[in-house]
Amino acid sequence: MNSAIGYSAWKAEHESILQSFPRRNVLLLYSGGKDSSVAMDFVSKAATEFGFGFEAHAGAYPNHRYTDEEIERLASYWRKRGVEITWHDMGETDDYIKYAVNPCISCQKLRKQMLKTSLMSTIKDWESLVLITCYSLWDVVSYSLERVLSARFSNSDKGDNDEKNRRFRETAQRFYPLLNMNEGYTIFRPLIKYNNADILNLIAKEQIPILSIPCEFSDFRPKRILEKYYAKMGMSFEYEKVFDFARSSLSLPNLSVYTSMRKEEYLLEVF
Repeated sequence: MNSAIGYSAWKAEHESILQSFPRRNVLLLYSGGKDSSVAMDFVSKAATEFGFGFEAHAGAYPNHRYTDEEIERLASYWRKRGVEITWHDMGETDDYIKYAVNPCISCQKLRKQMLKTSLMSTIKDWESLVLITCYSLWDVVSYSLERVLSARFSNSDKGDNDEKNRRFRETAQRFYPLLNMNEGYTIFRPLIKYNNADILNLIAKEQIPILSIPCEFSDFRPKRILEKYYAKMGMSFEYEKVFDFARSSLSLPNLSVYTSMRKEEYLLEVF
C-alpha cells in the first residue's frame, strides 16, 4: 500500500465509514499531538463534505503541558475552522503521576476513568456513537516490538507475565482500524495505516499547530524511544505486513474478543 497521506486518498479509503456519520454521534478524542491534529483536520474536512457534525474532546493533562496559553493557541486555530474543543479538567495536579512508579500508566488510567465517567453520564444512545481515537502505524509497530521483547525474551515470574498479557490485550486492539462493538457503538482509528513522516509532512504542509510543550515523563513511554530510532534510521512500514506479523507471530486476539466486551469493561480496562 502507498502510505502517502492526504485528505483525498484518506477519504477514498474510508468513504463507506464517513457516509454513515450523518446518522451517528461522532466524538473525536483530541490531544493536541500530531496524530490527533491530522485526524481533526481530516474529520473536519469530511464533516463539511459528508454533512455531519462532530465533537472534539481533550483531556488537559498533564497540567504542565496544557497551560492556559497553550490551550487558547490550539483552541483559537480550530475555532476559526469551525471546531469547538471541549477541554476536560482531570481534577489532579501533576503530583498525582510525578511520584508514581510509571507516570505514563497512571496518566493513562486517569484519562480512561475520565472518558468512561464522561461517556457513561452523557451518552444516551450508544448505538449511534462513533469514538475516533488517533494511533499511527508507528504506534502498532512499537506495540509489536514491545510484545516480542517482553513476552518472548524476558525472564519473568507469573505476576509479570499476567501484566504483560493484560498489556498486550490492551495494545492489540489498536491494530484494528475499525471495531463495531456488539452494543452498537463504533471505534474508528483513521491514521493506523500511516507512518510518522507522512503525518509530520502533512502537519508542515497544512501549517496545523500542535502541542508545543514536551511531556516531562515521555521517557517512561517505550514507544517514544523506539520512534526516535525509526526516525534516525529513516524507517517506514506497511500496515498489512505489520498486521500479518502480529496475527501470525504474536497471536493477535481475534476481533470478536474486543467487539463482544461490555462497554464498562472495554472503556476502562482496554480502550
